[in-house]
Amino acid sequence: MSFPMQRMRRLRRSAGLRSLVQETRLSAQSLVYPLFVCPGWKVKDEIQSMPGNYRWSVDSLVEECKSAHGLGVPAVILFGIPESKDEVGSGAYEAGGIVQRAVRAIKKELPDLLVICDVCLDEYTSHGHCGVIRNGEVDNDATLPLLARTALTQVEAGADIVAPSDMMDGRVGRIRQELDAAGFTGTAILAYSAKYASAFYGPFREAADSAPKFGDRKAYQMDPANQREALREIALDVEEGADIIMVKPALPYLDVIALARRQFDVPLAAYQVSGEFAQIEAAARLGWIDRQRTILETLTSIRRAGADIILTYYAKEMASKLG
Repeated sequence: MSFPMQRMRRLRRSAGLRSLVQETRLSAQSLVYPLFVCPGWKVKDEIQSMPGNYRWSVDSLVEECKSAHGLGVPAVILFGIPESKDEVGSGAYEAGGIVQRAVRAIKKELPDLLVICDVCLDEYTSHGHCGVIRNGEVDNDATLPLLARTALTQVEAGADIVAPSDMMDGRVGRIRQELDAAGFTGTAILAYSAKYASAFYGPFREAADSAPKFGDRKAYQMDPANQREALREIALDVEEGADIIMVKPALPYLDVIALARRQFDVPLAAYQVSGEFAQIEAAARLGWIDRQRTILETLTSIRRAGADIILTYYAKEMASKLG
């Protein structure tokens, strides 16, 4: 058949028709809400480059989690801002560390809310890198036991999922080994498998005070020019025991998300990072874009590319609209 028998516009004539044949659907159940937790009491400190996002003290964080969960957000991921930092990031793996305290408090009040903990040292090290520094470089193998120890203390506090974001070689396997040895065979690992050395992390580094004090992270995070390498990274993480894989950032790497979806039959997450959020907010405040339409379009594109799970600072807002 040819024109005019086939008219593609027939199914676009009304909102009802468009909804009926929609190929990609967003759901609140696929969203994860990133949250920053800091020392103090009744703290709600807005992050300048991420308007509407805050550094929360543990008590305030619990209330925010209650609000988000009540709107339908199924999971949060926690990033910690410790009272002090040192060369080896000891605040990350202290049993009484800021994230560990937050996990206990959240699970006490909201046992059904999934709590994911970021596993990395950059927020806790005085130099701002994701591992132990030796001879001016991040020592991969010396970092692994500290990451495994961090994950273990988080799970002991009640975390449902641990999410290593450091990009050290072999860290998924080391964490899996540590958790299994301690009896936590049922705890899932969400691996930041393809994490790129991106310019889109700037606002996050302000929020977590985690910018490197020297050099950069290009020696361990991925080169933005590389696509095939991402598939190798993902394959290694799956082999080591990752239950969920992730691509970060999301929007600039939709091609990587799509490739990963086609090649790997495991749950796939993508992180709409702070820079993506900040761009939308800045342009919307200047009146250059329609904010709500842009949020929905970007999240839909991430879902359409193949992500099952989306980490986004819009999780709470969108959950209230998506249901």
